[in-house]
Amino acid sequence: MTDEENPAQAVAAKGTRGALARYRVLAYVVGVGLLALVAAMVLKYGFDNTAPLAVVGPAHGFLYMVYLVFTFDLALKSRWSVKGTLLVLIAGMIPFVSFVVERKVTHKVRAGEKL
Repeated sequence: MTDEENPAQAVAAKGTRGALARYRVLAYVVGVGLLALVAAMVLKYGFDNTAPLAVVGPAHGFLYMVYLVFTFDLALKSRWSVKGTLLVLIAGMIPFVSFVVERKVTHKVRAGEKL
């Protein structure tokens, strides 16, 4: 069934399309930022070089807050469960997990499934 045949589904798709795009961009940015933060922490504690952490730490913190807002926006528009929303929000705190979860979220949202 196409969007023209089901107007309610077309509206829902248009409502989540932008939210999904914002979420996907921030999921990748936060994932890369988290990997950079891990590298900066290795430099700080392994080699006593605090300069990278002073830059990467606050930048990642700010971007993670934006990620939380965009994820919550997508969760509201897609009508996710509280548990699913919290799991996706937490995924941005674990290295490499944000990349895996982003793929699963994208697949489920495009299929119209709830988390």
